[in-house]
Amino acid sequence: MIGEAATIADVTAAGHGEAMSELPRPRLSRIIDALGSTLLRRVAGPVTIDRPVGSVSIYDPADGVDVAADGLLLGVGVTDSATATTLLTELRRRGAAALLLKAPMDEAVRQAADAAGITVLEVSRATSWEQLVFLLRTLIDLPDRGDAVTEYPTGDLFQLANAIGALLDAPITIEDRSSRVLAFSGGQDRTDESRVQTVLGRQVPEHYQRLLLEQGVFRELYRSREPVYIPALTESSKPRTAIAVRAGEEVLGSLWAVVSEPLTEHRRRAFVEATKIVALHLLRDRAGRTAGTRPRAELVTRLLEQTGNPADTARRLGIGGRSVCVLALELDPREDCDEVARAAEIRRVADALALHLSALHPSAAATMLGEMVYGLLPLPESCDGESTAQRVATDFLERMGARIVLHIGIGRAVREPGDIIRSRTDADCVLRILRERGHGNRVATVRSVRPDLMLACLAEAAERDDRPYGDAVARLLHYDAEHRGDLTGTLAAYLEAFGDITKAANAVHVHPNTFRYRLTRLCEVGGLDLTDPDARFEAQIDLRLHRLHRSRSAAEPARSH
Repeated sequence: MIGEAATIADVTAAGHGEAMSELPRPRLSRIIDALGSTLLRRVAGPVTIDRPVGSVSIYDPADGVDVAADGLLLGVGVTDSATATTLLTELRRRGAAALLLKAPMDEAVRQAADAAGITVLEVSRATSWEQLVFLLRTLIDLPDRGDAVTEYPTGDLFQLANAIGALLDAPITIEDRSSRVLAFSGGQDRTDESRVQTVLGRQVPEHYQRLLLEQGVFRELYRSREPVYIPALTESSKPRTAIAVRAGEEVLGSLWAVVSEPLTEHRRRAFVEATKIVALHLLRDRAGRTAGTRPRAELVTRLLEQTGNPADTARRLGIGGRSVCVLALELDPREDCDEVARAAEIRRVADALALHLSALHPSAAATMLGEMVYGLLPLPESCDGESTAQRVATDFLERMGARIVLHIGIGRAVREPGDIIRSRTDADCVLRILRERGHGNRVATVRSVRPDLMLACLAEAAERDDRPYGDAVARLLHYDAEHRGDLTGTLAAYLEAFGDITKAANAVHVHPNTFRYRLTRLCEVGGLDLTDPDARFEAQIDLRLHRLHRSRSAAEPARSH
């Protein structure tokens, strides 16, 4: 293990830090925000992590602890709690910021971390220490710019694509999870029409993506750590070899080479090694780009889940004292795509929504929660908030095009930060209504579906209290089930036509005399007095509840699919 530590030390030796004293040092919270979803997570120690970080050190049992104040110590080779607790005591004495470990944390380590006031971060087992040190050094070398969204130079991906292309003697593209081209090598004129369109549009064409999806290429690509050979999918196309770019267990993107045959063993190894370098570039780029955007997404999550201090969170987002509303988006559950493609599509939608909203207002933000995408939209003063949000959502759908079907629910406009959770609840309820309606309206506000929402609340109350349908509708449903009739349909048509026999008969395509007979029959079977307004009102509610129950039952298989 000493040898591994020495190797890592070589990686970090160059440029370790004279210039750092001249720049604001990044906070530990910023580093966790940038790398947390992929490489590490806080498991013990202070929850509020606002201290600066100035260096990275490697623990070597032969040399002991050598860490500077406000430094990070990587516990390479530390596998037992006794060593970890000893290190925490020493880190407290030296004023260090955090201890990073791969071994599982037990209660003794957690107690020692709390007592020492040292944060303990658990490193993903799939992450190499070398990779982690590179990223930590990159983040420490970036000045802390507060909450501003800032982009930092990350090296030339195009130069890297050319280098990989030279090793494989093949034109290369570097793509993200949404098949967007991040960089490409020279020699693309020696490829095929699909690749040329990909490079020109900086996006793999939809028809070619569909072919890849139908052939199961994405599924195999994201499950394998080896290159995947893809034969020519059309008469005019050429074969490809592709490989996923990973950081730990997370797939960051992919490398694609246009080839004439499968790679030789030598080139296969070069292709695999190239993914490690590309992963470093992509993570380093994301660390810079998300240094501001990821904290904003997490602040939005706090408001949506009502954790922390809503007023303080809203102030940090820049929406304190403003009216805002929540937009909730979901991919239509009937969209026919596998799990990997669906996840990539949802991420693409989330990124697009964040960009769309930020162009409208600098304090707007978006985040993902599971398979849901949420946007927080500040609204101009003296306007109809829901109408404004509906125009924004409709414009977003038009920009996304007809490639996928999205539903967007819009919650009420609220001013108090603590009420944002109510706007989110509204938006979620509106989405459920859209889901039950099927492929119809794709955008709706809480006001536009208010009758459906009130009926949904009534249905939930009825289910919670186990309240059956009224006697009349219950008898009619039982009769229809036994005799394959449709007396309930006749009753619904009569009520919806406000008692107009001719109109109701036309709605169910029967003669008015036939309709009158059925009406008489349903009154006898159900024991229903249609001259009683309360009886009519009760019957109409029961019929609506029954219709809602059927639509939800039909929607559940599609949702689970």
